[in-house]
Amino acid sequence: MTHRRKRSALAGSLVLTLSAAAALGGAVPAAAGPKAAPVVTRAALDPSLVAGRGASVDFLEQEAENAVTNGVVIGPDRTAYTLPAEASGRKAVKLTPGQYVEFVLPAAANAINVRYSIPDAPNGGGIRAPLDVTVNGKGTGRGGRIQTMTLTSEYAWLYNQYPFTNDPNADLLHPDWWITECACVPAQTTPTPTITKPFRPMHFYDEQRLLLGKTYRAGDRVRLTVPARSNAAWTVIDLLDSQLVGPPHVRLIAANVLLFGADPTGRRESSDAFDRAIAFAKKAKLKVYIPPGTYQVNRHIIVDNVTIEGAGNWYTIIKGKEVALPEPAPDNSVHTGVGFYGRYAKDGGSSNVHLSGFAIEGDVRERIDTDQVNGIGGALSNSTIDGLYIRHTKVGMWFDGPMTNTRITNNVIVDQIADALNFHTGVTNSVVGNNFIRTTGDDGLAMWSEATANANNTFDRNTVQTPTLANGIAIYGGTDNTVSNNLIADPIREGSGIHAGSRFGAEPFTGKLSITNNTVVRAGTYELNWRIGLGAIWLYALDKSIEADIQVTGDHYLDSTYNAIMLVSEWAVKDLYSISGVKFKNIRVDGTGTSVVSARVAGGASFENVDARNVGAVGVNNCGSFHFTPAGSEFAVTDRGGNDGGGVTGPWLAPWMLPNTITCDDRPPVVPPAPPSPW
Repeated sequence: MTHRRKRSALAGSLVLTLSAAAALGGAVPAAAGPKAAPVVTRAALDPSLVAGRGASVDFLEQEAENAVTNGVVIGPDRTAYTLPAEASGRKAVKLTPGQYVEFVLPAAANAINVRYSIPDAPNGGGIRAPLDVTVNGKGTGRGGRIQTMTLTSEYAWLYNQYPFTNDPNADLLHPDWWITECACVPAQTTPTPTITKPFRPMHFYDEQRLLLGKTYRAGDRVRLTVPARSNAAWTVIDLLDSQLVGPPHVRLIAANVLLFGADPTGRRESSDAFDRAIAFAKKAKLKVYIPPGTYQVNRHIIVDNVTIEGAGNWYTIIKGKEVALPEPAPDNSVHTGVGFYGRYAKDGGSSNVHLSGFAIEGDVRERIDTDQVNGIGGALSNSTIDGLYIRHTKVGMWFDGPMTNTRITNNVIVDQIADALNFHTGVTNSVVGNNFIRTTGDDGLAMWSEATANANNTFDRNTVQTPTLANGIAIYGGTDNTVSNNLIADPIREGSGIHAGSRFGAEPFTGKLSITNNTVVRAGTYELNWRIGLGAIWLYALDKSIEADIQVTGDHYLDSTYNAIMLVSEWAVKDLYSISGVKFKNIRVDGTGTSVVSARVAGGASFENVDARNVGAVGVNNCGSFHFTPAGSEFAVTDRGGNDGGGVTGPWLAPWMLPNTITCDDRPPVVPPAPPSPW
């Protein structure tokens, strides 16, 4: 099950009240013009800035704000609860009926994916609205018919306090809490004053894919038009991914699910047919093959010692409804839905499971943490998951260990209510590599060592974009784990690009945590409890001290909204826990709204060859544990040489700051940095 997000509360409170109009963000005109050259980006950056980092994918990303349009560009804006803040690169294009945005294909393509937002229904639940697609002014359907994508907001628009609601008119879910994302506020908290509704709209965007019916050439013009008949007052287009999809994969010698009664039209439920095909394949020592089609599956498919292949995730779609259970399950689930699950660890787990080449599309519209409505679940050892496309589930992949030796590669996970992937409890010797993740409702990738440590796992060369809550990549305790070569962009609130936290009851960090050669861009969000900005990377000692060998090497922190590096403890435990021995080496910091390093904890860290530029405030904001002793801060900064550059206040690591000068400015003014550029 998804862990409950218990966010710690410090002294003080913050009330944010928004109107529905504020959720739309600022808008500025964007002039239409002649055909423009295509601008290909990665996480809204020039690809040269992130070479060798993040997932290698078979599609090309183009931001709508770089395309030709007669709509308006909204943003940039990093203020949570606004449409620009949740857009890739913090900008998008807003269209009204009759308006368009037009992209020039940078390479041959026969398929597109559109990231978009449309309004919610007045009382929640979402609406559907059309978006017409033409290429070179002509329809792409049979006989030149204009293809129309059906957009929906049924899986977007959450409101209020954790765990959120679909009702924009709801009163506070927890009126005795501070207005935070916290589930642990003391009883003496002063009740919250009246709020403006809808309160804290969020999770605005969804994605939709479309096969164009033929291959178009580089230079052809893909136009997305909101037709005059649209019932959506506005449509926001964030970006277009274009792709050349190969032919369907065919497996002739296999247990074909059609032979066991599966319905590729999706009209009839196919769960039992899948079970029969799996049982036959195991006896006959065959693979299971799912040919092109849309298959209705409304419950878990239990997998063990089996290989299941689809024709490719554009062709084989496993789609399910969320089904209310007549009574809660033993694990307290109140719904079930489509998902491929290994047996749970307490039942022996599953092994030798290989899943590839299909899509899983769920029907999850609300966050209920006890529900097992994830795309992949259970415990899977000695297994592989490759080339899946997962959307509209609660968590794309949630593993409850112990389990070992699983490889998760080349998947696309989008539009989740909670995490994209979580290694929960005793997952070991496993790799998550070359996966693309966008629009999660919680951590993009997480390892959570609750009760039993995760160990010897690697998150490598993944792209994580726009988590609407929490972090891009989060490690909660564990032993000898690695986070390497990832690209993380645009976390929205209550989190960072990369996070290492002693929290949520996790086992302590032991051995070595290696954080290597990652790029984090436009990160460092505003923390509602503390009313301060976080860092692009954030280490947090809440439940216990962090004393492991943590080495952060080769990372790039670009255009950080607040700090680049933050080390912090909870006010209530600041004299109990510390963070010590962290080593930062060969780091590049290009742009911070405030400091390079913000220390709000006892302990210390060392810095070697940390180069910084465009720093908005004092380079080291050293508060220690806030006792302000005559001997200096309780946090020691060790200069191992080669720490160059700075910003408006001079060198970021000047000799006078060492080793523990108090330079504490709790909320320094934010200086928006210049856009990142080649070093």
